[in-house]
Amino acid sequence: MDILSYDFMQRALLASLMVGLVAPSVGVFLVQRRLSLLGDGLGHVALTGVAVGVLTATSPVWTALVAAVLGAVLIELVRARGRTSGDVALAVLFYGGIAGGVVLLSLAPRGQATNLDSYLFGAITTTSPQDVAVFACISVVVLAAVALLGQRLYAVSDDEEYARAVGLPVLGLNIVLAALVASTVVLSMRVVGLLLISALMIVPSAIAQLLARSFRQTVLLACVIGLLVSVSGTTASFYSGTPSGGTIVLLAIALFLLVSAGVAVRDSTARRRHRRKVDVHDAHPHEHGVECGHRPVPHDDHVDYDHDGHRHAPHQTGEGVHYDEHGEHPVGAPQNRRAR
Repeated sequence: MDILSYDFMQRALLASLMVGLVAPSVGVFLVQRRLSLLGDGLGHVALTGVAVGVLTATSPVWTALVAAVLGAVLIELVRARGRTSGDVALAVLFYGGIAGGVVLLSLAPRGQATNLDSYLFGAITTTSPQDVAVFACISVVVLAAVALLGQRLYAVSDDEEYARAVGLPVLGLNIVLAALVASTVVLSMRVVGLLLISALMIVPSAIAQLLARSFRQTVLLACVIGLLVSVSGTTASFYSGTPSGGTIVLLAIALFLLVSAGVAVRDSTARRRHRRKVDVHDAHPHEHGVECGHRPVPHDDHVDYDHDGHRHAPHQTGEGVHYDEHGEHPVGAPQNRRAR
């Protein structure tokens, strides 16, 4: 069965390409700022926008975009100007978005909210040509903003106080970042769903941080990972009949666990090798061998080396190299003590 022979799958794959590229490019800044749940909060606000679209019989994409951007700007203003801490403001955003969406949807005529699950959890069959066009516009705007303001956004995300000290418009940049997150949430709601979009912004970025050595590498690698899991998850959901959002997120989490385990094994192996090397050189800085310059002295089935009046014999064990010191005892004497 050719997946590309279906028009709805062509649109779904195009949308997943855009989502997989855009979501991690914005999510890396949220991870840097330790605001990983901001996407979830704006997703709940976007739910209120979807409800407004259902009630007014207009495009839920546009109403969700307006609601999410307004909510993003509001939370940054409250966090910057008010006395409410960031986590409290985010919690208010969570609950207010859910409450607004539930109340407004309860007012809709019966039958008009039957497609709500496709916005909450994503559905590959519901992406229309109009949605693809809107998503393409949003993608271009978000990627252009990240390309133009990426260094400044990173500076603010890394250290607001330093950014403010060097004269960067911190509040303005925070509002821009929040608006980009809101736009990404709306872009992703058909493919991943409003309740799961934050995972696609955060998990690829978390994987990239485990592997990359610079912020630039992190951004590029996160986008590549986002593309892979988004397209792969959408394709898998088609053949398995599962929701696209959940499939994409589970695939991303599985990759995160796999990479985390691999990195842990790599680091553990590197530490053991370093510890063995340090042990050998700390205990006996000089490594004996055929060309070490010390006189070889045959001893049973191995060779000792005359080192400052003592005979040392290197032995390889499971714990690394150790040196037996035989002192000045005659060759073959039973007395033997270990140098370390």
